Amino acid sequence: MLCVLTRTATRTGLVKPCRLLSPLPVVQISERPLVHQESLPKLPVPPLQQTCSRYLASLEPLISAEEMTHTRELMDEFLRPGGIGERLQKSLERRARKTENWLSDWWMQWSYLDSRMPVAMYTSPGVVLPKMHLQDRQGQMRFAAKLIAGVLDFKSMIDSHTLPVEYLGGKPLCMDQYYQVLSSCRIPGPKRDTVVNYAVGKTPPTHITVVHNFQFFVLDVYNSDGSPLTVDQLYVQLEKIWNSSLQSNKEPVGILTSNHRNTWGKAYNNLIKDKTNKESVRAIQKSIFTVCLDAPKPRVSDEMYFNKVAAQMLHGGGSRWNSGNRWFDKTLQFIIGEDGSCGLTYEHAPAEGPPIVFLVDHVVDYMKRSEMVRTPMIPLAMPQKLRFNITPEIKKDIEKAKQNMNIMVNDLDVRVLNFTHYGRKFPRSHKMSPDAFIQMALQLAYYRMYQTCCPTYESASLRMFKLGRTEAIRSTTTESLQFTKAMDDPSKQVQSEKAALLEEAIKVHRKHTHMAIHGQGIERHMLGLRMIAIEDLTSLPDIFMDTSFAVASHFNLYTSQVGSKTDCVMCLGPMVPDGYGICYNPMDDHINFAVTAFNSCEETNATRLSQFLEDSLLDMKTLLEQVSKTQ
Repeated sequence: MLCVLTRTATRTGLVKPCRLLSPLPVVQISERPLVHQESLPKLPVPPLQQTCSRYLASLEPLISAEEMTHTRELMDEFLRPGGIGERLQKSLERRARKTENWLSDWWMQWSYLDSRMPVAMYTSPGVVLPKMHLQDRQGQMRFAAKLIAGVLDFKSMIDSHTLPVEYLGGKPLCMDQYYQVLSSCRIPGPKRDTVVNYAVGKTPPTHITVVHNFQFFVLDVYNSDGSPLTVDQLYVQLEKIWNSSLQSNKEPVGILTSNHRNTWGKAYNNLIKDKTNKESVRAIQKSIFTVCLDAPKPRVSDEMYFNKVAAQMLHGGGSRWNSGNRWFDKTLQFIIGEDGSCGLTYEHAPAEGPPIVFLVDHVVDYMKRSEMVRTPMIPLAMPQKLRFNITPEIKKDIEKAKQNMNIMVNDLDVRVLNFTHYGRKFPRSHKMSPDAFIQMALQLAYYRMYQTCCPTYESASLRMFKLGRTEAIRSTTTESLQFTKAMDDPSKQVQSEKAALLEEAIKVHRKHTHMAIHGQGIERHMLGLRMIAIEDLTSLPDIFMDTSFAVASHFNLYTSQVGSKTDCVMCLGPMVPDGYGICYNPMDDHINFAVTAFNSCEETNATRLSQFLEDSLLDMKTLLEQVSKTQ
């Protein structure tokens, strides 16, 4: 799940504020983050009655009156004095008192590590960076060298605990996730995965892995005196790697990591039985991060370019192209194509979007600087090529993974919409939250396409609290439905009425956002009650077995604002088979969207929804301008 938190700075010191969805600015202040970590408040458990009332209100636009009557009866039973709801609430409050964060362990397990779906496309987002104009492979190597140096510069802030603390409304935010993204890796298990952070050991890793033509290399990125390699040194080492991995007929061992987690778990145990294989796998897992030097893909039109690159960041394009040029379990993989396409994919379990976006902004900023460091005249050892002994059984596993990946690649439709008519400055000029405005445009686009609304999920950050991850904002409300219906209703000719409905829908969305980021959301509290019930009771309460609960949790629109000062776009797969995954990055004068859907679902179409979205944004602008003229 991605966060709605955005930022506008990567340098230390007090900086220009940026916007969350609330009116409060997020600022970064240069001071030691760990000092504030201990003083952060614990995530609260919201009042039971409040959550249940808000849950029922969230169902109103989604279910029939008959279904609502049935659900209210179940809720009355759940909330009976001295009944099951009160018992679960008390148990949850007890857990909250005993733990640093009552939600974080459950969330990591339930949302990520227990999931048996492939991480590629299903949970791991991709980030598309602006196209680099690389003339040749030397340009690719030079760009990669600078990028590595930029990430190491970010790592120096992590290692020295000098990362600026972020504040929201005068309160420090939890910085823990920033310390989880480097030197970490997901490890497959037969029923549940784990995440290991190798940075916390006695000897933190000093190498990255580089993969080219499906072949992995260990690249030590520090000199013997502890100083990071310079861009020139990194360039020389990358050239050595390139020249010793020219054969493109090697077995793509990395593609195994793209498989269904149970299948990969079995193949993993089979792979690491061999001592050489085990050492190679450990070297990848322990590395600070991975750099994927991708082979160029077939040229496409400018119109299709970003669609193809977004797909490349999510899955690599299939076994014929670059899907084997990955280790999808690695938290951070930077991808650099010979054709100038670049970006990254990240394994979602250790962190949300903000640390990744901060890192991207920092690296992009770093790469604009001219390097002033003198390169030491010390000859560097050849980077170590990692060897794999491929048995017939492993070969069979690789072939299965290739087939599965190709099916997934063909099933995912990715559309990048660069909306250039206006950006976040326009809704702000009308005193409206840009995020809430975009969410209403998504509601309108979906309604126009399907003549109905749907459950909608938007990520919100819980980083006001210690070890906070995310909460969900349920964007579909009675007010949003009233607005979307009115927009194209021929009986509603008065534009000011429509504008008033839009304003009211935005007001409600902002209220829900404020409650979510302050630990008063619905989604995670309901999850907590359900998890307590699973642990303590012989059967789940009826409210969780209700059809309405399943309907409300089936998020056809899975959305996230991932704001960055870099002109990039994040993309992620849909949450449900008949749904859409939508990420957006609102810039001042344009908005980058990425929309995904599955081709195997006849009802969904990413291209059509993107077109409806563009039209909705334009119509909402026209509406506000017309009303402004008459006032």
